[in-house]
Amino acid sequence: MFLVTAKQMQEMDRYTIEKFGIPGRVLMENAGRGAVDFFMEQCSPTSKTRVAVVAGRGNNGGDGWVMARYLMEKQIPVTVFLLSDPGRVAGDAKANMDLVEKLLPHYPDCAVKAVPDAAAFAREKARLVHHDLFVDAIFGTGLNSDVKGVFRDVIACINQTKKPVFAVDIPSGLNADTGAVCGVCITACATATFAFAKTGHVLYPGSQYTGTLRVIDIGIPEFAAKKQDIRFQVLEKQTIAPLFPPRPFDSHKGTFGHLLILAGSAGKTGAAALCANAAKRTGTGLVTLGVPESINAIVEPMVVEPMTVPLPETAASTLSSDGLDRILSLAEDRQALALGPGLGTDPDTKKLVHTLVEACSLPLIMDADAINCLAGDPVALSFRKTPTILTPHPGEMARLAGISTKDVQADRPGVAKKFAETWSVILVLKGAQTLIALPDGRIFLCPVGNPGMATGGMGDVLTGMIAGLAAQGFSLENAAIAGVFIHGLCGDILADTVGGFGFLATDMIQTIPAAIHRHLT
Repeated sequence: MFLVTAKQMQEMDRYTIEKFGIPGRVLMENAGRGAVDFFMEQCSPTSKTRVAVVAGRGNNGGDGWVMARYLMEKQIPVTVFLLSDPGRVAGDAKANMDLVEKLLPHYPDCAVKAVPDAAAFAREKARLVHHDLFVDAIFGTGLNSDVKGVFRDVIACINQTKKPVFAVDIPSGLNADTGAVCGVCITACATATFAFAKTGHVLYPGSQYTGTLRVIDIGIPEFAAKKQDIRFQVLEKQTIAPLFPPRPFDSHKGTFGHLLILAGSAGKTGAAALCANAAKRTGTGLVTLGVPESINAIVEPMVVEPMTVPLPETAASTLSSDGLDRILSLAEDRQALALGPGLGTDPDTKKLVHTLVEACSLPLIMDADAINCLAGDPVALSFRKTPTILTPHPGEMARLAGISTKDVQADRPGVAKKFAETWSVILVLKGAQTLIALPDGRIFLCPVGNPGMATGGMGDVLTGMIAGLAAQGFSLENAAIAGVFIHGLCGDILADTVGGFGFLATDMIQTIPAAIHRHLT
């Protein structure tokens, strides 16, 4: 599913009307009619259900007037509360308002009430809250400042009723581009949006206000959308499944690649083991795990299938730059390198990381302390001649980009996109709604996963999964999007089977094969 900004949607509307010749009133009619169909499906109103359509004076309100007309014709009692002086309604919205007013004499259970200011709202508040269902057609996607005045009061009042609210295009009060709440916002049970979903519908916290989302086709021609070069996409099973064709009958372990992992340090042996075991469960043919020599005996029993290699270490029991030649030799017949889980940030380890980033020709997947070793000085990335994936959580992203974690969370897509483009890397920004930003400006959002995954080791598992897919021959783009999606899918499977509390990263690893088999092949 593609996501668009408010500006992109406005441009598509304009192009369709001006260049393709479809009148705006036709688009509005299509929007209102499609919204009514979804409203009937979601809310099941009857002739005894009192519906309040709360309309602004713009085109979003116009869609509401169309909905009101169709509901009237279905014998459903409707009252339209217009949050404006009727004389200020213009264009296609006015045309549809006039149609409703002409129909009123034929539908005695229906009415129109003008609520242009706080005084009028005070008079009509009791009537408004008396309704059973609400249709929110106050603001459209153009809102980018805090809601004030009578609009704020009405939105707060509707939310306080705790009754179902159906939003037209976007819940009023929600920023269509960022998903941020503009002071106050309608909490919808369902939203009918038009032509394309907007980024604000899906980005947190907007996703919490949107409810069930359906995209209504209103007649925007395909080439109008192509002119906008839409770059933001939500991952879906049908995107991931084709990446997993049946394995050839004559396959052997060498068919599915050999992954090299450099990870672990004293006290962080589990991170290395989780990464290696996850890579194996994702289908990688062979995995070699390089660890500091003093912890090799601890790690070996934790990784039965992966092979281990003890490497030179620092006094802090982290990997030493003295092992560089041995590591580069190991890399010669491997297909990918995963670097970072539990690695530590000893100065000599940091030196090793910078050198490997520049010198290693394998596709590289960097996580955790490998990213921390680049923090504030990612210049080594500019020397990379082969693809690179970085998988930071928000704190690591903040250190990497030299900004605060709050800044990262305030604009996750923007921060990820800028870093990926600047350093020509694939950036996997972990967290609720993990994002994958590509160097060409495309962004993918992962819609699966849940709060039960908020526990140590999950990131190490993800690194192993992505790196394992890369070793099997997936492009790094496909390894990133497939790894992230399957990781979230495993979390959802566990939440459904054992509950959302207390499942572990080791549980995730055991779930990987079934997730791929049952959902993607």
